Parts: sequence; structure tokens; C-alpha cells
Amino acid sequence: MADPITVTDVAGREVTVEAPAKRIILGEGRQIYLLGVLEREAPFARVVGWRQDLLEADPDTYAKYAAKFPELKKLPTFGGFKDGTFDVEQAAALKPDLILMNLESKAATEDAGYDKKLGALGIPIVYVDFREDPMAHSVQSMQIMGQLTGHEDKAAEYVDYVHDQMARVTDVIAKAEIQRPKVFVDRAGGYSDDCCMTFGNGNFGEYVEIAGGTNIAKDILPTTFGTLNPEQIIAANPDQVIVTGGNWEAYVPGGAWIGVGPGADLDLARTKLQALTTRTAMTGITAVKTGQVHAIWHQFYDNPYYFVAVQQLAKWIQPELFADLDPEATLKELHERFLPVDYTPGYWVSLNDK
Repeated sequence: MADPITVTDVAGREVTVEAPAKRIILGEGRQIYLLGVLEREAPFARVVGWRQDLLEADPDTYAKYAAKFPELKKLPTFGGFKDGTFDVEQAAALKPDLILMNLESKAATEDAGYDKKLGALGIPIVYVDFREDPMAHSVQSMQIMGQLTGHEDKAAEYVDYVHDQMARVTDVIAKAEIQRPKVFVDRAGGYSDDCCMTFGNGNFGEYVEIAGGTNIAKDILPTTFGTLNPEQIIAANPDQVIVTGGNWEAYVPGGAWIGVGPGADLDLARTKLQALTTRTAMTGITAVKTGQVHAIWHQFYDNPYYFVAVQQLAKWIQPELFADLDPEATLKELHERFLPVDYTPGYWVSLNDK
């Protein structure tokens, strides 16, 4: 039996929803990363429609879910809120109890009047976030979804796990006197010919700082996402370069991006990573000279598994402190305890791998 509950979403809005929600539209397909934790046996049981970005942005994960839960292929798909292609009438026809939206879409949603149109139809929007400020919002988002689905206990178990796994890095860093190497995070390196997208104080930029490094862009970029020019990177002379990558064949076929992720060909990824070191921005920098150039799965920036990325960054940035830390074992345990699909290796690679 559903009863009205009021939740406070990550945008600080109080939203009243009939809970547990039976019919949910995912405003971003990658929100299944979240829902899968709460609904291991049937992650799509409540989903009546979703945006198709998972298929395009993370086709390997999509394939794993589709193999186990083929019903996802029949779900209605939606256009985006940010690009103005969302169809309110199509959404209303599915009679959803709520639409789960990413925080980054809030301004566009309000500018287009989607919020008022959906509100008039009695369809609430609830905002969650794993991207704009994952350190602050991922746990909160999981707790909100626990409330909405009636799985507060599962959400709490997962949140405790996240805190424990983060502490394996933060507790060690807090007790140690460390020298912080300079780190450049090359966001989606090779995705385009432009160089170089990166992160300011948020997201992967913040992961670097937590893991014991200094993000070279933190005092240059005022926002989470931005760009450094090659001269700025060369002048900063980073000790390490960390490239985020994924399987982006749908967006840039045959591109220079580093295709790490579940089931990735790591020999190919390493070859492509080596090729990126010949760009102008990498000229003469310490990281290239010493082979401290790494690639890691880009989607850690947009899902509730970010603590795995923090552990792997710590392993690279402070190898002596974290000699006994095994991020791959953490990722395996995450799949075994919390996720609907099995673990497949391939999430990171380094030029200095033995």
C-alpha cells in the first residue's frame, strides 16, 4: 500500500511522493547504477521509461544488464531535459509515480517549464546527483532513493559500506605526513582533438586531493568542469597524469579515447594511452618521463561507486602508503554484495604496469 511521504531532494526541495513508488521514469539511464543497488533481483521492475544514455555512454554495462534483464530493451526511451527533447505527453501516458532527475538538468527543466507541466499532471520530480558534487550528494541520493522505494535498510547498508571504504584512504592520509605530487586529470582525454578538459575542485579533482595529491587545476578553474590549455599543463609540470576514459564508440567511432571499463581490452587501452602522451600538452612533463600516466573508467564521475576510484587514485598517488590496498578487490566485493551484475575487470590501466 502506497502512502504519501515527503522527501527533501538534493536541490533542497520538499517533494511529496506516493511511496513506495511503483512506476519510475529515470531521467538518466545511468541512474540504474543507483537503483541496481536497491533492487538487485529486479532492477527494472519499477522502471517504466528511461533516457537512452546508458547504451551510448556505457555500452558495456548496458550489455551486462541487458543479458541478465532483457526486459530493459523494451522500455520506452526519452529525450533529454537539457537539450529540450523530453516529451511530457509521452511521460504522462506512462502514469509514473515520479521522475528521477539529475541535478545538472534542473535549470534546463525549469527554463523549459517541464516542472510546471509535470506538476500540473501530478507527476513529481525528485533530483539526485552523482556528478555535480558526488562527495556531498551520492550518499544523500542513495538515502532518498531508499525512502522512495521502501528500501531504507538497503540504502543504509550501502552508505555504511561507502563510509568504511572511504575511511581506508582518508584515515591513512590523515595520520601521515605526505608530499603531495602534482596531478593532472585529463577528462575524457582523446575524446576530441581539443586539449584538455579537466576538473576543478569537484568530482575527480576532489578525488585527487582526498587520495593525497594536488590537482593542478584546483586554483585555476572556478567550477567543477573546465579546460586547461597545453601551456598551463606544461608550466604546472604534473608528476602524474590520470586520463578518464570509456567505450565511446557510439559518440566518436574509432576515436583516440581510452576504452577502459568492464571487459576492456587493456593492451589496446595501454597503447592508446601511450599515444596520448605525444600531444603538445604532455611535452617534457615529469609524468611522461617517469611513466606515471594512468587511465581510469570515466563513469566513476557519475555513479555511487566513486570510492573505488578514490582508492585506485590513492594507490597511484601514494603507492607506499597504500601498498596493501586492493581497489580491484573492493570493486569485486561491491559487485558481489550490492550489484545485480557480475564483476568483469578492465576499469583502469597504467603505462608503468608490470
